[in-house]
Amino acid sequence: MMKEIETVKGFQDFLPPESLKRDAVKKVIEKWFELYGFLPVETPLIEFDEVMRSDTLPSEEDEAVSARFKLQDRGGRNLGLRYEFTFQLVRIFKQNPNIKLPFKRYQIGEVFRDEPTTAKRFRQFTQCDIDIIGDPNIKSDAECLSVFSEILKELKIDFEIQVNNRKLLHSIIESVQIEQVKKVMKELDKFNKISIDEIKINLKKYASINQILTLLKLLEKDISFFEKNVFSGIEELKELIEKCEHYNVKLKFNPYLARGLGYYTGNIFEIVSKESKSSIAGGGRYDKTVGKYLTNNLPAVGISFGLERVTELASINVESIPNVLLISISQDTPTIKLAQKLRKSNISCSIEFGKPSKALEYANSLKIPNVIFIGEEEIGKKKFKLKNMSSGKEILMSEKQLINKLK
Repeated sequence: MMKEIETVKGFQDFLPPESLKRDAVKKVIEKWFELYGFLPVETPLIEFDEVMRSDTLPSEEDEAVSARFKLQDRGGRNLGLRYEFTFQLVRIFKQNPNIKLPFKRYQIGEVFRDEPTTAKRFRQFTQCDIDIIGDPNIKSDAECLSVFSEILKELKIDFEIQVNNRKLLHSIIESVQIEQVKKVMKELDKFNKISIDEIKINLKKYASINQILTLLKLLEKDISFFEKNVFSGIEELKELIEKCEHYNVKLKFNPYLARGLGYYTGNIFEIVSKESKSSIAGGGRYDKTVGKYLTNNLPAVGISFGLERVTELASINVESIPNVLLISISQDTPTIKLAQKLRKSNISCSIEFGKPSKALEYANSLKIPNVIFIGEEEIGKKKFKLKNMSSGKEILMSEKQLINKLK
């Protein structure tokens, strides 16, 4: 018996009007990426599993790495679907060591993770990334945050940028003589996701009660305390805050912020929705990853976010496709000619050759805003009836007037 035809769990279709909104949001994102001088890059969906694995033991791998989809081709090669774009940059620089630096790239594409799904967590999603490779200057960190601020402002999303520094967090944890620093970082990163009491219970695996209480007290301090006491990483963080002021971008210090991926080395950031307090995007500096196979380390900084999340929060005017429906009343040839002229003027249109009543019903169901009637009378007078579908208003117009109005 044939299995019921349905979408695989964790995957989804995007149909109009949602697909139109996604496309409009994507155009805003690409526009700002390119205005800041980032160049588009495309990479394969499938890579060798060896390229995707991290250098750590499987038990210590980041969640995204361990949740990768694994495949085999007919030749028995171990392959997998990409779970993000950063590891692909490592391969790109190994194969193209002469890329001109700094290399500012952006990529928008599908990534896959074989992990449990929720109402808002899927196994395939569209990731949007920007990275600046080869520039150690903190101004690159600020540029990445400024681009994303511009995108969110245009999409009318209320947001807050939280920042921290991995060196600073490392030195805070070490200052209370805790040895399992990375594991403690992972627990602290759950701040705002679980209660402080739960964090304390989780930390007991790695530290004594006194150490935990001292650590949590330290994390309540402001930037000036860490600056006064010369904690590692604080200078980088202070410089980022100052550089962002030039872009009119405000940052909020969050000493608990650790970011999930283990390759971050310096400033890290998370952009949070002010409304839902949930994460929209994240990123940071990862200076020891991209040059992994080269003789020199390549400084790198980037930011990453999901198109689905940004689209969900975005408030944007979506242009109707098509913008106009031409109704041919036994005048097919002149209707096609008019449609071609509209298209050459960048006006999206469709043609209906059937009954006008059925065509109007079709326009209503697709929410097409304008309708043009082309009958014998219109051809004779060289005037066309343009109907606004929301107001019901009809105007007679020449071909030139029509094009100007619809543009």
